[in-house]
This record gives sequence, structure tokens and C-alpha cells, in this order.
Amino acid sequence: MTDAVALPAGGALRRAAFAVVLVLASGSAQVWAQDAPRLESGDAPAKVRQLLDLLDDRDVREWLAQRRAATAEPEPAPAAEPRAAPSRYFAGRIAAIRLHLAALAAAVPTLPAEFERTGRILMLEFEKRGLFSVLVLIAGFVALGFGAEWLYYRVAAGVEKWIVALPLDTERERLRAVAVRLAYGTGMVAAFALGSVGAFLAFDWPPLLREVVLGYLLAFLTLRLTLVVGRFLLAPGGERFRILPMPTPTAWFWHRRIGLLVGWTAFGWVTIELLAGLGMSADARRLVAYLLGLGLLAIGLGSVWGRPSAAPDGSEPAATSGTQRRVGTWLLSGYFVLLWLLWVADAMPAFWLAVVVVGLPAAIEATRRAVNHLLRPPGAMGEGRAAPGVAAASLARGLRALFIIGAALLLAWAWEIDLGALTVRDTLATRLLRGALNAVVIVLVADFAWHALKALIDRKITEVQEPGQPHSEEARRRARLRTLLPILRNLLFVVLVVMALLMALSALGVEVGPLIAGAGVIGVAIGFGAQTLVKDIISGMFYLLDDAFRVGEYIQSGSYKGTVESFSLRSVKLRHHRGPLYTVPFGELGAIENMSRDWVIDKLTVNVTYDTDLDQVKKLIKQVGKELAQVPEFAPNILETLKMQGVEQFGEFAVQIRMKIMTKPGEQFVIRRRAYAMIKKAFEANGVRFAFPTVQVAGDAEASAAAAHQGLQSAQRTTAAV
Repeated sequence: MTDAVALPAGGALRRAAFAVVLVLASGSAQVWAQDAPRLESGDAPAKVRQLLDLLDDRDVREWLAQRRAATAEPEPAPAAEPRAAPSRYFAGRIAAIRLHLAALAAAVPTLPAEFERTGRILMLEFEKRGLFSVLVLIAGFVALGFGAEWLYYRVAAGVEKWIVALPLDTERERLRAVAVRLAYGTGMVAAFALGSVGAFLAFDWPPLLREVVLGYLLAFLTLRLTLVVGRFLLAPGGERFRILPMPTPTAWFWHRRIGLLVGWTAFGWVTIELLAGLGMSADARRLVAYLLGLGLLAIGLGSVWGRPSAAPDGSEPAATSGTQRRVGTWLLSGYFVLLWLLWVADAMPAFWLAVVVVGLPAAIEATRRAVNHLLRPPGAMGEGRAAPGVAAASLARGLRALFIIGAALLLAWAWEIDLGALTVRDTLATRLLRGALNAVVIVLVADFAWHALKALIDRKITEVQEPGQPHSEEARRRARLRTLLPILRNLLFVVLVVMALLMALSALGVEVGPLIAGAGVIGVAIGFGAQTLVKDIISGMFYLLDDAFRVGEYIQSGSYKGTVESFSLRSVKLRHHRGPLYTVPFGELGAIENMSRDWVIDKLTVNVTYDTDLDQVKKLIKQVGKELAQVPEFAPNILETLKMQGVEQFGEFAVQIRMKIMTKPGEQFVIRRRAYAMIKKAFEANGVRFAFPTVQVAGDAEASAAAAHQGLQSAQRTTAAV
């Protein structure tokens, strides 16, 4: 056969003669095949079999096609026709579908003859070895692949034990485990490929036998690769290494169904390609492919109706009603049937559009869950229970952008859109389509940048939620970050949206210069009409620059006072200590009295009688201050101990004593109450009397004595009560 193919390498006369002979022989062979379809391979003469083998050779067929194309006269290029209207396009598509279905219907009666002819060719090729020997050969090389895989498993047994013992507490440890498991699975597939495909390619085989055996070995290798990838992603043997979170029964279910789906597709694809190599007509091959597609449809319907009804996190069955599940099952079933019908009707643009519409959101959601589960923060057991990190947000959004771009390229290929021509042509349609694609890319980049920055800011806000040691430098830094980071996040969002919008409009061919100028004029007009709003926003910016208050601090401004809870661009929310929430525009705040900064001095006063020894009172208050500073609960919050400042004033019935104590903000109220209690005990223990007003009524001697006695008893009761 090699010599026969090499004959045309001679002169022009020999090449022409050989071409004529092969063309005539090809036509005669076809006529002979039609007239005698039931001829057995053993009845054909040896030369006829050699001729059939020669015509069946792929190199000969390609050379004949090249010679026919070279000798044929070039057809004149068709004149450029105007682009068809949408209605004409759809009418053309419907007509093409009708022709396709008619060709399939015409190919149905010829299908037995097609199979008989391909069978004769196979029997001619395998008559020396036999079909059973070929099947045994395929099984033998598959067994060699499994043997190489088993040997790899035995050699790497220690590696598998080491992988099982890997810690998975942090993101870095989980990523390392993923990389090691991926390398281990890749080695397993490589061992199978080396043992099966590599061993087969090490020998020289006849062309057709080589094509058949190698095709099915590659299909089996694809199945093995799918199972390894499924075990890598789903980890059906245990949820510890599972990347896509789901219950173990669900993981086993989808692992088997995906393997079955890919295996059926791979072996069916190889079968169709071999039928094409054996000379089966295109319409007959399509019929075989559609019949094999019924198997894919059955697998899809079986997966939909038999899928486990469990929650995504694997805890308990999902909280969806039976009606919702039945509706979803019927919708998915109808979707798979629609896909098969579109495929059979050769409506491939609509087929791929349906695949993208349903498959793209499902792929994005599965990727998001897998990334958030894999890169979850340390200590977070379930996916989505904590703010995603920068790595998780970046990876999820990056994969999302790749999926969208891949879906767009798939649709462009399915709809026969020449993306290269978009950069050359300069029509209105190409400009709009090119601008739309650029705008989509810009939006995807802006979306990626926003979610990465947002994840970074949210993670930082989560870290500074704990106040730390009260009134320390770290606590003040965290309070300032809690104040500024939400505003920074909002500003970044506005900036990214404006930039992405302007760049997208520019990509669509819109001149953004006049828009910016017009926006400036409109901004000036809005500024004049909304002076109060502008005043609030600018005042808020200066309050933040001056660090006048932070989230968590207690402030007072005019009649408004409370703890700062949150900010917006124009107002601040104050929570009063009794519960009401004030929303105060920045422009109405005015002077701010911040009661939560650095320290506070609390003033205390007591009234003693005129006969009190003030030196003794000073010593007692000093002793109370020392004891108060030694209380573990109050010691960290007392900056200067309690001390007596002296006599504040002489009243009508008492001498007023003034004291002071310096504490951290917000702690003075509790410390003051304890100080008063300790002062009372100290004064009573040392005979120091508190002064209080009395009333005397003048009268006769007995009445005066009774009134004095009653006043003394009342004073004693009052003193005891104090």
C-alpha cells in the first residue's frame, strides 16, 4: 500500500494516468458495491480486495480530492449580496432544518446497507486477526493500563498516606493539599496512559487496526481522566478533601453519573469518527449519532429524576416543598428533551444558546461555592458563613469572567461570527458589536476589581470590630478604621462605576468629552439647587478629616447626643443612651462635644456640719481614694485618684466640700457611685456628720422643747438613712 501511494511521485504523465485509473476504479467499485451488496469477503478476488484496500486508504483519498480540486475550473466568486433581513434569515434557517430532516429521512432506508458495507471493510481488515482478537487486543491494552496504574498506586502508597494526614486548617494548607492531590491524580492518569496507549504505540500496526484500537483506548483514557477529576473535586470517599461542598451520597451519585455521561460521549464520538473513516455517508453517521444521543438523553433524565434531595451543605434534606422539586424536575426534563430536539434538527445556534443560558449560571454558582469552601477563613466550618477573603473573591470573580468570555466565544463560533473580521470591517453593525464586546470586558474587569477591593475592606472591617483594650491607642485606631473604611468602600464603588461607565461608552463609540463637560454644567446647576445637600457632604468630609468623632464614641451637639453608630455621605446616626436613634445631617451638627476622648474629670461634693474637722475629712477622703484605686475593677480606669480640693462654699446649714477624680471616658459614673458609698462608710466610722437643713418653730417652753426633741429624732433618722 505504501508503494501504491508513492507512485504519483513520478512525472506528470504517470500522475495523470494513475489519477484516471483510481477514479475509474473508485467508480467501478461503488457500482459493484451497489449491484452486489451481499457479496462476502471470501468471494471477492484477491486483486479486488487489494483495490478496495487501496481506495480505503486515507492518504489515497486525500490525494484524489486534491487532484480533483486542482483540475476543476475555478468558479467565479459570487457577487456580494446585501445582508438578509431577520425574517429572511429565520426563513432560511427553517428551510435548512427541513432539508436536514428530509436528508435524515432519506438516509433511514440506506442505514442497513451502510452498516453492511462498513462491516465488510472491517472484516477485510480484520480477516487475519478476527474481530474477537481485536476486542481481546483492546481489553489487553486496557488491562495493561490498569496494571500500570496499580503499580503506581503501590509505589506511591506512602504519598497517599501523607496526603490523608495533611492539615486543612488554613487557606495555605488547603491549597497545598489541593495541589498535591492534583499532582497525585495526574500521575495516576499518566500511568494508565503509559501502560495502555504507550504500550500500543510501541508497536507497528496496520492503519485501520491502529485507528480503531487507538480511538477506543483514548476514549477509555478520557473516562479514566474524568473519574480522577471527579474524585478530585467531589471526594466521594470522604468529605475532608471535598472541594465542592455536598453530602457524601450526593457526591457518589454525581461522580458515577458524570463518569457515565463522559464515557458514553467519548465512546460514541470515537465510533462516529471510525464510521467516517470507513466511508459511511454523512447522513447515516448523523442518524447513528442521534441514536447514541438518546442514550445521553436517558442519562440526563435519569440524573434529574434520581438526584438526591439534600441540602447543599449536606446537613439535612433541603427545605423545599415536594411541589417545587417536582416542578424543577419537569423543567429540567423538558430542557434536556429540548436540547436533543435542537441537536437532531441541526439548529446548533439555538442549541448552544440554550446550553449557555442554563449552563453558565450553574457553572458560576458551583465555582463560587467551591472557591468559598476551599478558601474559607480559618475556623469557618461552612461555606458562606464569613466574609470571603481577597483570594477567594479574586479567584471566584476571575473564574466568573473567564466563564463569561468562554461562553461568548462559544456563541460566536456557533453563530459563525468572525471575530477577526470585526477588527477589519468598519460598518455600523461591526462597530456596535465590537464596542459591545469591549464594554463587556470593561464591565468584567471593573466587577473583578470592585469585589477584590470590597473583600479586602470587608475583611479589614471584620478584623477591627473587636474594640480591644478600652481607651488604648489600638482601640482608637480600630475605631477610626471602623469609621473611615465604610466611607472608603462607598467612594471606591462610585469611582469604579463612573470609570467603567465612561470607558464602556467610549468603547461603544460615544464621545465622552462632551458628556463630562455637560456633567460639569449639570453638577454646577445641581449644586446651586441643592446647597443644603452639598453643605452636608462637605461638612462631613471636614468632620472626618478633623477626626471629630468615630464610630462608638459618645458625642453631643446642641440638643442631639448619643453614641455614633454609622455614617453616610450626608448624615450621622446617633444612638441616645435611652434608646432613640437620631439621624443628623452633618450641616446641622455645628460644634461637637466629644465625651469619649482621652480622659474626664468628675466633680463630687458633700455637705458637712460647721463643727467638722476639715483636716480629718481631708485624710479620710485621701484614704478612700487609695482604697478605690486598689479595686481591681476600677484600677485600670482611674487616671488620677480621688482627692479633696477644699471648701467650695459656706452654706446656710453646711460646709460644702469639693472633690475630683480623673478617669477614662464613660467609666466615671460607676466609679462615682462606689466613691460615694465608701465616703459614707468612712465618715460614719470616724464620727463625721453630714449636714442637712432643719426647721425650728418658736413658742412656749414646753412646745419649744418638744419641737427640739422631734427635730433631733428626725435628724437622727435622716442621718441613719443617708
